[in-house]
Amino acid sequence: MKHALLLCLPALLFSCSTFKPVKDPASRHLLDPAVPYAAGTSSRPSLAVARPALPAYLDRQQLVARDGNGAVLVQDNNLWSEPLSPAIARVVAANLSRLTRSTGILPVEDFVTLEYTSLVELRIAQFDPSPAGAMVLECTWKVQPVKGGDTDFRSFRTVVPIELTVPPVSGRIAAMNEALARLSRDIARSVR
Repeated sequence: MKHALLLCLPALLFSCSTFKPVKDPASRHLLDPAVPYAAGTSSRPSLAVARPALPAYLDRQQLVARDGNGAVLVQDNNLWSEPLSPAIARVVAANLSRLTRSTGILPVEDFVTLEYTSLVELRIAQFDPSPAGAMVLECTWKVQPVKGGDTDFRSFRTVVPIELTVPPVSGRIAAMNEALARLSRDIARSVR
């Protein structure tokens, strides 16, 4: 038994020095509301914000960008802390709640029952930096009544300059937050 232990000791020591913990170089990012906080004073309007439809190239854990030739650049060391689609719904709902001062605006999955009167639907075509260094958000949206007729989608496009920051991705995230705030202001004008 002692001899077997002595024979295994070098292998054990070698494995401790070879199999060291690996440091994860990835940074994780989160979208946040860019509209200043304002306490809710009413339960109206009562809106649910659906998860937006995203292009497949955006629907991933890594942040992406496109170069001038249309190639998608995947940033393996910059990851979303939550899937992008529910993050956008969460931020748009918070922005709308602050803009309208309504306590009745939430992402659709946060409602327990059908307590909302309309559903905000988003279809995102582009939400990434342009080769010129600006954040582009291009989408269509509509506020669909739960009961009643169908409404038409409205087009929205905004370009937000990306400020140079350290780390560089911070400027990009701030520009994304601002783009969602601009979209939320556009939607809020239709529900007041």
